[in-house]
Amino acid sequence: MFLFFLPQSADMSAASNLRSEDQFLCSICLDVFTDPVSTPCGHNFCKTCISQHWDMNQSCQCPMCKETFSTRPQLRVNTFISEMVAHSSEQQAAKPGEVPCDVCTGTRLKALKSCLVCQTSYCQTHLEPHLTVKRLKRHQLIDAVENLEGRMCTKHDKLLELFCKTDQTCVCMLCSVLDHKNHEFAELEKTEAEIQQMIQKRRLKIQEITESVKMSKDAADRQKAEGVQVFTALMESVERRLKELMKEIEDKQETTEKQAEGLIKDLEQEISELMERSSEVEQLSRSEDHLHLLQSFSSLKAAPPTKDWTEVRFHPPSYEGTVGRAVDQLQETIRKLMKKKLLEAELQRVQQYEVDVTLDPDTANSWLILSDDGKQVYCGDVRKNLPDNPERFSRYAMVLGEQSFSSGRFYFEVQVKGKTEWTLGVATESINRKGKVTLCPRNGFWTVWLRNGNEYKARAESPVDLCLHPGPEKVGVFVDFEEGLVSFYDVGAAALIYSFTGCSFTHKLHPYFSPSLNDGGKNSAPLIICPVNQTESINN
Repeated sequence: MFLFFLPQSADMSAASNLRSEDQFLCSICLDVFTDPVSTPCGHNFCKTCISQHWDMNQSCQCPMCKETFSTRPQLRVNTFISEMVAHSSEQQAAKPGEVPCDVCTGTRLKALKSCLVCQTSYCQTHLEPHLTVKRLKRHQLIDAVENLEGRMCTKHDKLLELFCKTDQTCVCMLCSVLDHKNHEFAELEKTEAEIQQMIQKRRLKIQEITESVKMSKDAADRQKAEGVQVFTALMESVERRLKELMKEIEDKQETTEKQAEGLIKDLEQEISELMERSSEVEQLSRSEDHLHLLQSFSSLKAAPPTKDWTEVRFHPPSYEGTVGRAVDQLQETIRKLMKKKLLEAELQRVQQYEVDVTLDPDTANSWLILSDDGKQVYCGDVRKNLPDNPERFSRYAMVLGEQSFSSGRFYFEVQVKGKTEWTLGVATESINRKGKVTLCPRNGFWTVWLRNGNEYKARAESPVDLCLHPGPEKVGVFVDFEEGLVSFYDVGAAALIYSFTGCSFTHKLHPYFSPSLNDGGKNSAPLIICPVNQTESINN
């Protein structure tokens, strides 16, 4: 009786559902209502559909009952149908991979639950009897699953919940007690959870790989841009040197040709004079007046002598070695240019790791004066009365940045313009702040300094003299925590000052600053933490 009643009720419900869906269709566009409105005659249409229908016709006539209105009616939204359409749209058809309702006819909606007694999956509408009818409420409902019959034990009509590892088959709870006693089992739900966890891990790995590929692509794009920049500069340098070489050779050739033209002109002039004299001699030789001949010959003999060209030599320039010298010069130019461009590219690369650094007043020595924004520090003339907390440097004019770093890369820039002494770098959180401090990596400091206006040193275990002429006006500090690298850059010259390599960081790192003593006003200029790419001085 029950098996007969349920399908009949479901069919009736489905038919009712289909009829209700028809009521939500616009008779003009034959689709579900969009902004449903009602006409005075009581029929319903999409607002756009009825408006366009009346726009295309001279009279305002209802498309359903053909009632004509003398004036265009004012359309009002049908709130009841709008709410019903919205409610109906919430029940969506089952998508690929989702369990469809076994009762729906036509469009099969997404099933919410499966009944182990009825062995049927139900959508929200067709599930209603199982939630309201007393005898159906006793049925066991589970989350909707496909192929429900295949998930039931054919012997005990129970859900297959266990996997018998001994017999390599799925069984129900009764099977585990009766037919598979003392066998080793795995709960299917637990196995499913483990599988889902494995799936999630693999999805995270895919995400990780995808992110790595993106980072690799970004790095490749940066390298390509740097390569284009460097090789464009190289090609421009080669083209410029080639033009200079061509002009040098052409200028030499032009000078040679002018010299040759001058000599040839002089020679041609003398040839012309000699030919004229030759003509005169020939005429005199034909004269029979011997007295006149002797007189004329004397005048010819007294004429200025012609130039002696025996010792004149024309030496065209030698082009041997010209190209070789040009190539040598070009190689030197390219070497310098490549070094400059590569350093510029390297500086641009590390600048992308810029961090916002501010000075930590709790660490500042009592002689130091910090700006309100925590971006500037200099040494004053009066010692302030400050609490001697554990973080504060008590003996030297030192201060740390508030920010600490325990991984990754970071970069910051500091203006040192106008100072005769300063020290910059990074320091570990565990450094000695109360007694005598020796700046070196062994004690947790990686720094460079300026003393006496022009003496630069890298404070390694054995201090390294640095030749910086002129000295930097702005210093960039870059740290790669994992690589154990601390590098210092002259930002204005885009030049590497010094690098500490192979460092072992066992504690958090803080940016480190020391403006040094005031020195009677000679070193009163502050150290200024600057944003990257700032070109104008902020210390005016």
